[in-house]
Amino acid sequence: MAAPDPSPPSIAHIWASDASLVERARRVVRHPSSLKLIKYASVSVISTVCSQLVLLLTFGVFRVMSEVPANILANAVATVPSYSLNRKWVWGKGGQSHFWREVVPFWVLSFVGLGFSSLAVWFAGDLSRDHHLSHVATSVMVNAANLASFAVLWIVKFLIYERLFHVDPVEFPADDGGDSDPNLVGA
Repeated sequence: MAAPDPSPPSIAHIWASDASLVERARRVVRHPSSLKLIKYASVSVISTVCSQLVLLLTFGVFRVMSEVPANILANAVATVPSYSLNRKWVWGKGGQSHFWREVVPFWVLSFVGLGFSSLAVWFAGDLSRDHHLSHVATSVMVNAANLASFAVLWIVKFLIYERLFHVDPVEFPADDGGDSDPNLVGA
């Protein structure tokens, strides 16, 4: 008996199958490509919570620094777990990081995001001051600006990280073996 093909079917093949809508949706969610995206989103949530919390505490609550330095600190703090979790958990890379192919591009993207978010945060703070908003309202606007700026970059960074930490193809060749596929993750 021949060993089954270890690669799961493409997502397009799953959607084109005759399985029920619920079954097709279940298979798509359990597909390695979807799982990777879910993990990436989870890491983004973790790093976003870290940066939002640091920004809120350093600028909003304790007023330790103005919005832009607080944004820089918040993003520096959040970048450390983001790199580690993305590399190890999302893309399954182990061992020592390659400095030029992994570390440098990751930090370059982080600095691009930091620059973009710092501009957004500065603009939110400036707009708040121009309109004589309270510190609480300014803090909300600053945190919202930080969050919105990173939301804009989220998909672009995923695509770049996919190339950076890439191990296996995200989309697999179509499987002509029918609807019952034991190769799906978790099946």
